[in-house]
Amino acid sequence: MFDINAALALIAAAPRAPQPLNVTAWANAYGLRHLDNPNPWATNLIGPTNNSLNRAYAMTADLTTPVIVCQIPITEQQPAPLLIDGTHRLYRAWREQVPQLPAHLLTPAETQQIKTPR
Repeated sequence: MFDINAALALIAAAPRAPQPLNVTAWANAYGLRHLDNPNPWATNLIGPTNNSLNRAYAMTADLTTPVIVCQIPITEQQPAPLLIDGTHRLYRAWREQVPQLPAHLLTPAETQQIKTPR
């Protein structure tokens, strides 16, 4: 749905300081605590499923690389944030109880620019 390379190009073209991302809040929102639930009916509405996240790889992810959060327009006044790059980093930070990760926040206009056709 989103072109991460295009997002990185936008960030490079318009540099911005990374913002702190609250790991616990985002891990809860992404349902990371449900990943190891043995109940096959337990699922996340957003975020990875229990068999789609490579946990071994996640534990090697570089926590200094900013994750990317876009803003999906819900209304003109209040877009909704969505993590589009960095789920493995979020998982590792959550497991290691790291309180914050650096994050690049795209504007709603930038988000529109990186959308890819389905």
